[in-house]
Amino acid sequence: QVQLVESGGGLVQTGKSLRLSCTLSGRTFNSIAMGWFRQAPGKEREFVAYSNWIDKVRNYADSVNGRFTISRDNAKNILYLQMNSLNPNDAGVYYCAASNKGNLADSGAFRTLSEYAYWGQGTQVTVSS
Repeated sequence: QVQLVESGGGLVQTGKSLRLSCTLSGRTFNSIAMGWFRQAPGKEREFVAYSNWIDKVRNYADSVNGRFTISRDNAKNILYLQMNSLNPNDAGVYYCAASNKGNLADSGAFRTLSEYAYWGQGTQVTVSS
């Protein structure tokens, strides 16, 4: 059974940083593309960041580009999201997601929720002003 477990969320002040982690079990981590999404109250879940199976291709939402960094440790089956210069617009529940494919970048599908077969339960990020 595939399981994704996020951690690292919390309450921070504007301008501060957080690092989220996502541990995958039940699937070969180093063969699949993975992503981070977030959902603010009353809003749809939106794409944040993407990493292909070998972490050679990364993509970011415009709103986080230059502030957030996605990375993965294939030896430990962990996906990370380093979030710097946080602001209240970054608040929400952050979800880790795993695809059944190794690469979604060629088709531009990495932003599409339905391309990801597995989802974590989410971790809350709150940013105070």
